[in-house]
Amino acid sequence: MKLPLLLAFTILFPLLSFSADRPNIVLIMADDVSWEAFGCYGAEDYETPHLDKMAAEGLRFNHCYSTPICTPSRVMIMTGKYNFRNYTHFGYLNPEEKTFGNLLQDAGYKTAIAGKWQLNGLYNSLPGYDDMSRPNKAGFDEYCLWQLTKVRDKISERFWSPPLEQNGRLISQEENADKYGPDIFCDFLCDFMEKNQEEPFFAYYPMVLVHDPFVPTPDSIGDQPRDQSANRKAKNKKENFQAMVNYMDKIVGRIVAKTEALDIAENTLIIFTADNGTNGKITSKWNGQMIGGGKGTMTDMGTHVPLIAYWKGTTPVGVVLDDLVDFTDIYPTLAALANHEPGEDDPVDGVSLVPQLQGKPGKLRESVLCHYQPYWNKVPGQFIRNQKFKLYRDGRFFEPQKDLKEENELTEKEIDPASSAARQKLKAILDQAPPAPANEKVGKEAMVRPVYPDWKKLDQVK
Repeated sequence: MKLPLLLAFTILFPLLSFSADRPNIVLIMADDVSWEAFGCYGAEDYETPHLDKMAAEGLRFNHCYSTPICTPSRVMIMTGKYNFRNYTHFGYLNPEEKTFGNLLQDAGYKTAIAGKWQLNGLYNSLPGYDDMSRPNKAGFDEYCLWQLTKVRDKISERFWSPPLEQNGRLISQEENADKYGPDIFCDFLCDFMEKNQEEPFFAYYPMVLVHDPFVPTPDSIGDQPRDQSANRKAKNKKENFQAMVNYMDKIVGRIVAKTEALDIAENTLIIFTADNGTNGKITSKWNGQMIGGGKGTMTDMGTHVPLIAYWKGTTPVGVVLDDLVDFTDIYPTLAALANHEPGEDDPVDGVSLVPQLQGKPGKLRESVLCHYQPYWNKVPGQFIRNQKFKLYRDGRFFEPQKDLKEENELTEKEIDPASSAARQKLKAILDQAPPAPANEKVGKEAMVRPVYPDWKKLDQVK
């Protein structure tokens, strides 16, 4: 039976309009690796041809900032909120928080997450820590995850023969014998994209690469056993780390290639970033100098991360931007891509990057904030910065591009009038922020965990 023309158009119109107005979105976030490990940012020790190609054919940001360790960054990027609003425990995302998964699911996207979860509150046995449906409640129709309800121990790891949880089912080490976790996650997301290629989808890939333990990859393991012993007995940290970075890049290449194979590349935005700096055990050659990993610290090595965006035919080709970005900006970017009008339950801290993705001028930040209280035996603190200068709450003032290790504090008497004016502007914005965490290490047993969910929006946009 033939449909009347008007009825047929009415049925087909949503399919036609989504491709023009609402792209598929793939968000990839690597684990524990900073800018000094990527060729397009000046790395000399690693081979990252796929990411370098993404940058050459898309858009690369020079000034993207995270927090120094994983969970604060993951909570920030998923909720679009500065950590002072909603971060209370390492390894925990409050299930009452609205995430970008909820946002895009409500907007009609099919959603999936694969990789590292570590957000149920396992380390503090918080209510619902053993709830396998937590990713679904965070807005994901499907999931394949490591460390959802099972705590990492000396036996179970994320790389070779990993125990994983997928859509409500535990997949044991025995079932995954000799398999490589990062490949499992990549396969899962590629299958998800193929199943949902006819409608808008959101695939979030918080990678397990390149977190320690530093172990051989499928490209470097040779004839060694591909079981949990490969995770525990690994030597040659730098050599294995290099192999892991290279394999991480290979997986990104597989995802890009999948969009081409499905003929959806022109309607798929791929964003790549990382959660924090590189492990402190790793030193890398970058632009002729040696850079030590800064994970856990508030220096550039701990908080400056890559950000590459590629949307075939839409992102400007080979453009490098100095616009300031922090992880609160991802949520409003995804909201704008989904044609979602912000409501009262949406965050206010971030700025949409959609204009830049389309080759247009965007709203420009004057600063990004880092409010850092990890509750994981690291030194907390708070700073505000722009592209050139960085001001801590305690008054320390640095120019990181000239002083990556922050060894030469700039005093008011030593700086020129322009630098002094920049310092005053940064201080005026920092004075709007809530109190900084006390400057002392506190762990998972901390009794006082202040948050300021209703704190006013900071004046950070020009």
